[in-house]
Amino acid sequence: MERYAENMIRNVVFVSHSGAGKTTLVDSMLFAAGQVTRQGSVDSGNSISDYDPIEIARKISINTSLLHCISGGTKINMLDTPGYADFIVELRNAVPAAEAGIVVISGVDGIEVGTQRAWGILDANSLPRAIFINKLDKDNSDFYGIVDTIRAVFGDRCTPVFLPIGSISSFKGIISLLSKSGWSGLSAEQQAEAGKYREKLVEIIAESDDALVEKYLGGEELSDAEIDNAFKTALKQQQIVPIFCGNPLAQLGIKELISAIIAYFPAAASTTQVDAFDARTKEKKTVIADSSRPFSAFVFKTISDPYVGQLSLFRVVSGVLNSNTEFFNVEQDTAERFGQIYIMQGKEQLSVESVCAGDIAAVAKLKNTHTGDSLTDAKHPLLFNKKVFMEPAISFSLKPKTRQDEEKISQSLAKMTTEDQGLRVSRDSQTKELILSGMGDMHLEIAIERLKQRYHVEVEVGMPKVPYKETIKKSTKIHQKYKKQSGGRGQYADVWLELHPLARGQEFVFLDKVVGGVVPRQYIPSVEKGVRKALGGGAIAGYPLVDLSVTIFDGSYHEVDSSDMAFQIAAGMALRKGVVEASPILLEPLMDVEIVIPDEYMGAINGDLSSRRGRVQGMELSGKYEKIKAQVPLSEMLRYATELRSMTQGRGSYSMTFSHYEEVPGRIAEKIIAQAKFEHEHEE
Repeated sequence: MERYAENMIRNVVFVSHSGAGKTTLVDSMLFAAGQVTRQGSVDSGNSISDYDPIEIARKISINTSLLHCISGGTKINMLDTPGYADFIVELRNAVPAAEAGIVVISGVDGIEVGTQRAWGILDANSLPRAIFINKLDKDNSDFYGIVDTIRAVFGDRCTPVFLPIGSISSFKGIISLLSKSGWSGLSAEQQAEAGKYREKLVEIIAESDDALVEKYLGGEELSDAEIDNAFKTALKQQQIVPIFCGNPLAQLGIKELISAIIAYFPAAASTTQVDAFDARTKEKKTVIADSSRPFSAFVFKTISDPYVGQLSLFRVVSGVLNSNTEFFNVEQDTAERFGQIYIMQGKEQLSVESVCAGDIAAVAKLKNTHTGDSLTDAKHPLLFNKKVFMEPAISFSLKPKTRQDEEKISQSLAKMTTEDQGLRVSRDSQTKELILSGMGDMHLEIAIERLKQRYHVEVEVGMPKVPYKETIKKSTKIHQKYKKQSGGRGQYADVWLELHPLARGQEFVFLDKVVGGVVPRQYIPSVEKGVRKALGGGAIAGYPLVDLSVTIFDGSYHEVDSSDMAFQIAAGMALRKGVVEASPILLEPLMDVEIVIPDEYMGAINGDLSSRRGRVQGMELSGKYEKIKAQVPLSEMLRYATELRSMTQGRGSYSMTFSHYEEVPGRIAEKIIAQAKFEHEHEE
């Protein structure tokens, strides 16, 4: 496959709410451009873009897919992203690799939650965009109604460039308001309607250029060349959002869309000015897409391929990359050897010898490279800061079903988290549970399904245990003697301990106030060791003890029978007995929670927080959204990602971090203690 220069490359990211039809649109573009001999279909399970077995089975996109079509000597790289909120990390990683976005909107359902979410991510990346209204052949589709809604929500800069001919079952084609192609077959009434939309389009285009607006307001007619050039500039500068339309399955409007992308969308050469930092001086740099400059690129996706191993998808920012060359990974501070370079067509890998600035490609088996890493010429190290960090919203506990599963699970999960940055794996230090965290229920369900399908590891899934703790509320003194004689040398230890409660977060303090050698110095560490062991299981529910001090102030020993173990045992017995007398209580973790929601859900969310024993700490306006800050017990937040999505029709989001431990209210504590005792009995 030939190498394409930066001015002959268009990089476009396709975004939408799930089910709006962006994958079908991408498949139809491949067919229209002659890249494939038959059109792929999500419903038929033969989509070029949705090739993962889980995607085929569920008929949804869960991964960003890289494809390309070539028309008129121009290469269009297409990034087909998932629409579900659970896979938002895929979307956020893909957008910086493109020069423009196409927002696909259903002609039936209109603007949905995922539409607005994707639009916000395009805004955050300052990406020019167009809109494609899809499904105009479906019952209840309404092109003009959807256009009105788009303009009401996203502004008057959104304006049609294509208009449909007919609607629903009579939808038979499109007309272009720029070239006026297709106008000849219109009735006088239709031409008049089209003329109104063209006038609005020309007005918006003219307003983007001072010279043109003066000419336009003076009543002079703008030439086609002036309109085309100004339109191209206005799109690049985000002064216009063109609205296209069509029916991908019937190939209506698809070739016209491809032509428009080539003619008007920003080329890699004209737009790519990527912010970076010099890795040595930390000085901010702006890198231009120019093949004559030193090589630089960033990795935006990692794929675990069953045949070639780890594939790194990268965007070349500057320079030229040849196969079998060495470059530098700035984040990992190590050299990487590039082997064969590939151009991707869904799951198919097409070998190429080199790629230039602005292109998107893949390479296999980079040993130390991860998503978000910067790859550059060793003499010109640049950091692009493309790593995406999002806190997981929900967690499941995993328990391998068999010994074989247990042996394979760590390596399998490591591969999955390398591929999917939205997943996190951890081991709870208190409960010892293996925890898999992600962006939502579906995200984790699919991860567990993939664990079974791809890596042949089966697990039992549950909600993570809440890491409760125990402490004491009052001070006490305890005497404990341990004496055992069963022939031969016996066991003897005698300790006096004093227990005091500490402030939250102070954990544990051990003090030695023994005087006169009543307990020899060599046994004091034994006492501390015995106490620390006993801290692992509290007196009321078996949870770890925290926030107390233990002082040894007296005791006795036997010259022959006393030992390290005897003092450990005596100290542990003393602590357990003392805790019972010191008014033990149960503690629960409280989380600092930030919830971002549209204003209309404020009442419902505040009421729900109260029902979860949450305390609102403050509220502030964040654009069109309200941000609520609250403290809520962790036990009340285990399924909050799903519940918040339900309460806000998917428009709310939240994050949380650990704050501190607090005493559990009496009635709730009773239930937790009873459940803990029940579990301990059945474990035994």
